[in-house]
Amino acid sequence: MAQKYALMVPGAGSNDGYLKVFAPFDNSLIAEVEAADNAVVEMALDTAYKLYKNRDAWLHPSRRIDILTMAAALMQDRAEELALEAAREGGKPLMDSKVEIARAIDSMKSCVETMRTEAGREIPMNLNAASTGKLAVTRYEPIGVVVALSAFNHPLNLIVHQVGPAIAAGCPVIVKPAETTPLSCLRLVEILREAGLPEAWCQALVVNDLSVAQKLVTDERVGFLTFIGSAKVGWMLKSKLAPGARCALEHGGAAPVIVDKEADVDAAIAPLAKGGFYHAGQVCVSVQRVYVHDSIAEEFSAKLALAAEKMIVGDPTLPTTEIGPLIRHGEVDRVEEWVQEAINSGAKLLCGGERLSDSCYKCTVLYDPPAEAKVSTMEIFGPVICVYPYSDIDEALERANALPFAFQAAVFSQNIDTAMYCYNRLDAAAVMINEHTAFRVDWMPFAGAKQSGYGIGGIKYTMRDMQVEKLLVLKSKGL
Repeated sequence: MAQKYALMVPGAGSNDGYLKVFAPFDNSLIAEVEAADNAVVEMALDTAYKLYKNRDAWLHPSRRIDILTMAAALMQDRAEELALEAAREGGKPLMDSKVEIARAIDSMKSCVETMRTEAGREIPMNLNAASTGKLAVTRYEPIGVVVALSAFNHPLNLIVHQVGPAIAAGCPVIVKPAETTPLSCLRLVEILREAGLPEAWCQALVVNDLSVAQKLVTDERVGFLTFIGSAKVGWMLKSKLAPGARCALEHGGAAPVIVDKEADVDAAIAPLAKGGFYHAGQVCVSVQRVYVHDSIAEEFSAKLALAAEKMIVGDPTLPTTEIGPLIRHGEVDRVEEWVQEAINSGAKLLCGGERLSDSCYKCTVLYDPPAEAKVSTMEIFGPVICVYPYSDIDEALERANALPFAFQAAVFSQNIDTAMYCYNRLDAAAVMINEHTAFRVDWMPFAGAKQSGYGIGGIKYTMRDMQVEKLLVLKSKGL
C-alpha cells in the first residue's frame, strides 16, 4: 500500500491535493505526498523570513553542530533503508545508492568540519594615518532565507548538499525536491527534526503546479536560491530573482574525453564505461563524447562495446543490478529517437541501440556520429557513449570545446606533457587525468561553466555562498 506524506510546513492548513510518486522501473505507486498551494508557499516564506529577521532566535553554532552530528549518526543507523528507498524511487541501482548514502553522511559531517575550520579574517590596519589605531576583522553571517530546488538523480546527496550547508550557515531553508523523487528528501528532513532541528528551520514541500514553485523562488524574502536541474529552467529562474537575491545553478553538460594514442586502453575502459553508463547516464557529468586517436580508435571502441554488453540492466533494488531504468518512460522514447537519428545519419552502432522494456534501455556505444547529431550536440542523459576518431590533438580539443557547455572533462594518456597540454586547453571547470568525467568527492569544488552552471558547489563553497562576510572596524587608543 502506498505511503502518504503530509506537508512539512508547520501550521499548513490547506493543500493542492496529492502528488503521486511512482517507481521508474515498474511504474508501481510508492507514495502520495501532499502538494502545496499558494497559501502554503506564503506560509513557508513568512515563517522562514520571520526566523531570519529575529536575530535572537538564530540557532547558536554549537547547537547547529550538535544537530548535524546527530543527523549524520541517524543516517548511518538507517543507511541500508535509505539506500533501498532511494534506489526504488530514483532508479539508481542499489550498489550505487549505497555509495550515495555514504557520501551523504560524509557530506553532513563535512558541514560540521567546515564550521570548525572556516572563519572570518583580519584586514590589515595601521598602515597609514587613516587606519592608525584601528583593528578590522570579519565574520560570517547567514545570507537569509534559502530556497533549494533539487534534481532526481541523487535524491539524498543533492539535498544534503543544499540543506546541510544552509543549516550550518544558520539560514532558514525551504526545500522543494524533484517531483519524481521527493521521498528521500522528506526522510532527510524528518531525520534533521529528530536530531533536534526546530521544524521551522527546514521546511519541505512539493507542488502539482510549477507556477506555485516559481512564486517560492521570486519572492523578495528569498536571500539565496540553490538550483540543480536543467539549464533552461535554471537560467529562467535566475532572471526572475528579486533584486539582491543571490543564487547558485548546477546544470548539465556533454562531457568530453580525449584518449591519446599513448593511453593505456585496457586501463581506460572500465572507468569510462562506469562514467558513461552509471545511473543509466543520468548524471550531469556523464562520459558522453570520447575522442580517440585514430590509431587506436577501433580497438578502443570494440573493448568499450564489450564492457557495455556485459553490464546487468534491470531492477535497481536487486544487489546485482549495475544499470537501472531511466526516470520516466518518455525518456526511453527520447533516447531511442536520438540514437536512431544518429544511426540514420551515418553513426555505426557497436552495441545496444534498443530498449529492454518501457523503462530500461541497453547500454549503447555509437562510433563516429555526425557532428550535428543530437547525441553530439546535446546532453543525452541516457546510457549512450559516442566515440569519435581524431588524428590531431588540436582537432580533438577544438571539437571537445565546440559546445556551449563546460563542466568536467577528462584526458587519458601516459604522456604527462600531452595530458597537461589538454588540461590547459580544455574548456572545463575540472579536468581528470586518467579518470572518468563523473569523478567527484564532496569536499572538492564542483562547478559548471558557460551554460553548465553558475557559482561553485561543494560543501564549504556552498556554505560560503550562503553567508555574508561582515566587517567590524574597532578604533582604540590601545592600538
